[in-house]
Amino acid sequence: MQRPILVTGSYGQLGRAVLAAAEIRGLEAEGRDLDTLDITSRQAVDEWIVAARPRLVVNCAAFTAVDDCETAEGSARAVNADAVAHLSAACNVVGATLVHISTDYVFDGAGSRPYREDDPVAPTSAYGRTKLLGEQAARSAHRHLVIRTAWLYGRGGRHFVGAIRRQLEDGATRLRVVADQIGSPTYCDDLAEALLDLVEVGASGVVHVVNDGTTSWHGFASEIVRLLGADAEVIPVTTAEFPRPARRPAYSVLDTARLTTLIGRRLPPWGDALARYLEASCEP
Repeated sequence: MQRPILVTGSYGQLGRAVLAAAEIRGLEAEGRDLDTLDITSRQAVDEWIVAARPRLVVNCAAFTAVDDCETAEGSARAVNADAVAHLSAACNVVGATLVHISTDYVFDGAGSRPYREDDPVAPTSAYGRTKLLGEQAARSAHRHLVIRTAWLYGRGGRHFVGAIRRQLEDGATRLRVVADQIGSPTYCDDLAEALLDLVEVGASGVVHVVNDGTTSWHGFASEIVRLLGADAEVIPVTTAEFPRPARRPAYSVLDTARLTTLIGRRLPPWGDALARYLEASCEP
């Protein structure tokens, strides 16, 4: 009998997507979230993983409130880094592979070409710093895969697509959206499929996984408005016009050449992924 897959952060958008993708593939998977597992507790993590003896642990849990991390860096570190060390240690006990989800925020965003896995990291926010510590903790697992991704959206959880849609539903006709931050919007369903494909081929180390292509938040919002058929103007603004507590990377495009080599394909273009998500989320 094949050993199961365990997923943390199972109520979140990526956790849900991983569990759904596993079910479609006929894989036994179990998810936990804060109500049934405190991953900051070493004892709780040990008891869960040792009892289940999984072959794979996918850590989708994270403190993702980027601005809140600036004033609660200790709490963010407990979830984004210390808990990962607990997961790594427990995985080593049972011989499981740890798949840990990281972020484009480990880079400073000052680059002008897509970031490769081996490019120097230099986080400029508390969120980025704690996620980088999480990557380092994940590497203590004898078998590990660190997936860096960006600009996630999917079913469940809060994200940019949902925020734009809510504004449109509330009657907004003018949206002011930042146009000088560039990245790759990524659909959780596509990421989940690539994650399982990477596990299947025995990938290890760090792999960048995002939907193909790049845009700005303004471009992303404009496409959401177009696909929803909304009558709203999307006005480009600068980051300086919308100061936030945490600094955002100006350019956080991730190079996915290693992903393509490993699984033999790129993820679909971000516009195609967005259209599929909006179509699915509008279904009754």
